[in-house]
Amino acid sequence: MQTMRYWVLALALGAAMPVMAQSGYGAIANKMANAAKNFDVADKDHDGFLTKEEANSGSTPFIGAHFDKIDKNHAGKVSKEDVVEYIKSVRKPAPAAAPAAAGSTAKP
Repeated sequence: MQTMRYWVLALALGAAMPVMAQSGYGAIANKMANAAKNFDVADKDHDGFLTKEEANSGSTPFIGAHFDKIDKNHAGKVSKEDVVEYIKSVRKPAPAAAPAAAGSTAKP
């Protein structure tokens, strides 16, 4: 089951990268790919999860620094999906566009 989730995530990242690169998100796509690769390197027992010890091994400093917040279930291990959910939860939304002033007479 875990292997299937890994491949779904890998395929989703792979499919998204060309679109991201074409739309100016190439650096983000590269960071995502590197993060996934570093997760796999840190996963010494290849179970699809990182323990706190594995996360602090050196290749995943972000996960190690935020491990307790990422591990919402306090299971002592985190998956790639847990990391993605955490990043989404802390990512700041784009600022809203200022509404046009009522009765504005500005011309383009």
